[in-house]
Amino acid sequence: MRKLAAIFALMASPALATGLQIEVQGEGANGVITIDLLENVAPKHVARITELASMGAYDGVVFHRVIDGFMAQTGDVEFGKMGGDMRRAGMGGSSKPDLKAEFNDEAFERGVLGMARSSNPDSANSQFFIMFAPATHLNGQYTVVGRVTGGMDVVDAIKLGKGANGAVIGQPDVMKTVTVTE
Repeated sequence: MRKLAAIFALMASPALATGLQIEVQGEGANGVITIDLLENVAPKHVARITELASMGAYDGVVFHRVIDGFMAQTGDVEFGKMGGDMRRAGMGGSSKPDLKAEFNDEAFERGVLGMARSSNPDSANSQFFIMFAPATHLNGQYTVVGRVTGGMDVVDAIKLGKGANGAVIGQPDVMKTVTVTE
């Protein structure tokens, strides 16, 4: 009976989703970002993002690293929750194991969603970033998982970091809710 329940749970998994809707609030950005997920080019990364979003893990997570003309990073479900110790934001991930890289031919253009990782290519977990501008040096080095299809004006308004390596000082903008869409 447990095997049957597990099979039904897999069949109902959020991996069938095609996108995300991110409601952003803060000093800089206020609005909704819609993202088309590319499950055909990065199925394991898309499954991880949709699983965490379906669990509500991304709700209340801040944009902790935002570099003007480059990208806005978020998704630290361990240390990046609003109200937590923001000095640790960006150092964590989820309780799930890290993912093996799914490098693909998609280019890092404006509006592309990529998975953040450490220097180890197989260390992506929960964090992701949205590109403000093209960055060809990331092509083939990081996994592309989606594209912004609406709300790029919201992305552009995300509060910029001023600290070391783009760290946001003071009150960062936050993903109030992250919803999986079909």
